[in-house]
Amino acid sequence: MEKVSNSFVAKNTFVENLNPMTKILAVFSLGLGTLIFPNSWLGLGVIVLLFFVAGSAKMLKEFAKIMFGFGIPITVMLMFIQGCYSPKNVTFIADLGFAKVGLEGVLYAAKIISTLLVFLGSFYIMNKTTYTGKLVAALTATGLPPKAGYLVLASLNVVPQMQRRMSVIQEAQSARGVETGGGIIARVKAYIPLLGPVVMSSLTDAQERGMTLETRGFGITGVKQTSYVEVTKSTADKVLKFILILFFAAVIVLTILMKLNMI
Repeated sequence: MEKVSNSFVAKNTFVENLNPMTKILAVFSLGLGTLIFPNSWLGLGVIVLLFFVAGSAKMLKEFAKIMFGFGIPITVMLMFIQGCYSPKNVTFIADLGFAKVGLEGVLYAAKIISTLLVFLGSFYIMNKTTYTGKLVAALTATGLPPKAGYLVLASLNVVPQMQRRMSVIQEAQSARGVETGGGIIARVKAYIPLLGPVVMSSLTDAQERGMTLETRGFGITGVKQTSYVEVTKSTADKVLKFILILFFAAVIVLTILMKLNMI
């Protein structure tokens, strides 16, 4: 298992070997399909599917941690707000004393929660199983301008780079005898001296990166630019794309039919 960056660890799984554009299509197809579907049942089914996908990608523990860590608080909050105070409430299923819980509000909250978790879970799997270089290469191959691709790459890398740089500076200061542990106040005081070196080194890196791109002819027009990272499309990508498009089309048709029956 080779560690490539702070957010991507190569594990050579089926999900990891998929084309990044297939994963992006999966995020939007599953997320938008859950969003337009009239109730939360589709979202719950997709969430169960995402857990199986995370297991096959060897990241079930991390996936469950973020899903439950985000899902439980947001579920409690939305169930309380929508269940007790939604204007859609007509049928009441419980009396809390200070407020009544409405069935319509609970169902609406479940719909919002399932949609949020589908978007969160699918994007998390895509992000953790996709090397940033491959993602940008795939976007560029679909027609995205190279400069826009570089902006995407730089934006995705800025946080891991800042974390690595801060860790290095913090270790250097600890080696010089600067106190970096203790309580909250002590930690805040320890992080303040880190800001200067981190900001200055970030500005220096940005200047050096700009000079490097210029010397390599990044802004030259009229030439075909190549990528060091090679992105391929397999038979599995084609089959999965077909399934995702078919899924989204079926959700649209089923949603229309369900709404017509309601009318």
